[in-house]
Amino acid sequence: MKVAVTGGCGFIGSHVVDKLRDQNIEVRVLDNQGAPHRDDVEHVRVDIMDQQALNAATRGIDVVYHLAAVADVNNVAADPTGSVALNILGTANVLEAARTNELRRVILASTVWVYGAAREEIVDESVCFDPALTGHVYTTTKIAAEMLCHDYQTMYKVPFTVLRYGIPYGPRMRPALVIPIFMRKAIGGEPMTIAGDGSQNRKFVYVEDLADAHVLALAPEAENQTYNIDGSEEVTILRIAETVHRLLGGKGIEFVPARTGDYGGKQVSSTKAAREIGWTPKVDFDLGMERTVAWFLESQGQPALNRA
Repeated sequence: MKVAVTGGCGFIGSHVVDKLRDQNIEVRVLDNQGAPHRDDVEHVRVDIMDQQALNAATRGIDVVYHLAAVADVNNVAADPTGSVALNILGTANVLEAARTNELRRVILASTVWVYGAAREEIVDESVCFDPALTGHVYTTTKIAAEMLCHDYQTMYKVPFTVLRYGIPYGPRMRPALVIPIFMRKAIGGEPMTIAGDGSQNRKFVYVEDLADAHVLALAPEAENQTYNIDGSEEVTILRIAETVHRLLGGKGIEFVPARTGDYGGKQVSSTKAAREIGWTPKVDFDLGMERTVAWFLESQGQPALNRA
C-alpha cells in the first residue's frame, strides 16, 4: 500500500507519517511548508489549491490522508476568507484528486470543535448540528469539509473516513499552540495568561495516540464512517497551566477576557472508535505532559527535568 499525507511535515502529520512507516506502509508527503523529518519517505511540494498539481501528486496512491488546513483558530479569525478557501476548497480539491485517480479512501482530519454546533452537552458521531450555533469560522469550515466527503461518496462513490480530533498535544507542537506558549512563558519568567476563567475543557489527546488512529482507520470497517478520536479525561485550560507551573515553575497565572466564539468543550464519546477500529488512548495527561515538557526543554537547549 502507498499513501499520501497532505500536511505531512506538520505537528500531527509528522507523527502520522511515523506510525505509517512503523507498519512498513509507503508514504508520500504532500507539503509545501517544509521538509519531512525523516528521509525514508517521498516528498512532493504541492499546493492543495492547485488542482492539476494535486492530481499529479496523488497518482499511484491508494489512500490520501488530508491533514493540511488552517488549524489555528486565531489565524482563521485573522484571515477568514483565506481559511475558508484552504479548508473547504482545499478539501474539495483533495476529493476531486481522489475521484480522478480512483483512490481507495480519503481520510479527513476534522475536529471536536464541530460539536460547538450541537445543542447536546453529551455528544457522539450521530448528533445533528445547528448552523446558528457554529460560533466560529473554523468550526464551519470543518463541518463543510466533512459534508463534502459525504457528497463525494454519494455522488461519485469516493470512500472516506472522518477523524474528529480532540485537542492534540505532544512533541513537535506548533509554537502558537497553548501548551508551548505556556512553557515558553514559564521558562522565560512570564505569567501564563488564560482567556476567561480557565474552565474550558477538552479531552486532550497525546499526539502519538492520535496518530495510531490513522493506521487503524485503514480498516475496512472504517470506510464511510466518522470517529471521535479524543482523550480519556477532561482537562481544563487551568489544569494545563497549573501542570506547566508544577513542572517548570515560572511566575504563575493571569486571567484575561474570554475569546469570542471559543469552543467551551462538550462531553465527547470515542466509544465508536473503540468498538469498530479498536482505538483507545493509552497515554494519560500527566505522563503526556512530562514527555512534552522534556521534548520542549531539549528543543530549547534547556536542562532536562530532574525526576529524582
